[in-house]
Amino acid sequence: MEEFDIAIIGGGVTGLGAAVYAARFNMKTIVFGGRLGGLIQDTHLVENYPGFKRLTGYELFQNLLEHAKDYSNLVDIKEEFVKDVKKLKEGFEVIGEKSKIKAKTILFATGTRRKKLDVPGEKEFNSKGISYCATCDSVLFRNKVCIMVGGSDSAAKEALLLSEYAKKVYIVYRKEKIHPEPINMKRVEEKIKEGKIEIINNTNITEIKGDKFVTSVIFDKPYKGNKEFKCEGVFIEIGHLVESELAKKLGVKLDNKNEIIIDRDSKTNVDGIYAAGDVAARDWKQAIVGVAEGVIATNSAYEYIQEQKVK
Repeated sequence: MEEFDIAIIGGGVTGLGAAVYAARFNMKTIVFGGRLGGLIQDTHLVENYPGFKRLTGYELFQNLLEHAKDYSNLVDIKEEFVKDVKKLKEGFEVIGEKSKIKAKTILFATGTRRKKLDVPGEKEFNSKGISYCATCDSVLFRNKVCIMVGGSDSAAKEALLLSEYAKKVYIVYRKEKIHPEPINMKRVEEKIKEGKIEIINNTNITEIKGDKFVTSVIFDKPYKGNKEFKCEGVFIEIGHLVESELAKKLGVKLDNKNEIIIDRDSKTNVDGIYAAGDVAARDWKQAIVGVAEGVIATNSAYEYIQEQKVK
């Protein structure tokens, strides 16, 4: 079984950034990414990653991927999901869909998966009027009335992109006010003045209806006298669920959100295991924060390996 100094589970920007630094520490590195690039590649515009005034999420991912590949003598990138992890007497075993390797240390950069509404009709009309990615699908909804569900900065940015194609976008949010970053709130307000966006607050969707494709949604309270709202597209951006199941299996401590608890050196409670990015217990989830945590983790892993050699 081939052995690596560090196995990075997760092929998003956090994992790829960590791979660059692991290679610079001369560590034999393997990266497992079932979907290389992770969720950020679906982001239309990134304007808060230092060094780049403006680029797409996909471009940011590609830049980091090419940088990691520049260390191909030390970095092996596998486009496959990890199915299982095991603690060995020394190190760990990582079992992918096609590969089985041994690693002295593990970095969990597994990120998150998208939350769903879990209402009647959501499963039936997935990809038939329901989408979880405006960057991917906005062009398919040209001149159509669409709903964007969510009140976060991500939801606002997705709504702004969708408004470039759709006839009108209704942001439906369960609380009083949406809460994007100030610059994106200003952009939403401009679109409201243009009549391209409207916000429906304090409202939930309880059902999604249609024939072959989405035709309407049902609200939990009337909007302009009617609970049924006609639309042709429903975009869902309501947050994420962390992918921490594999870490938990190894005895790594999680918080009440199932996020991996780490210290300032990206260490977990289990020696040789580290975490970084959206899977880690940090209130502020940003690409640059995740990459920084991943880089810190590789330094911690390097020091751990050196200590084990001395012992």
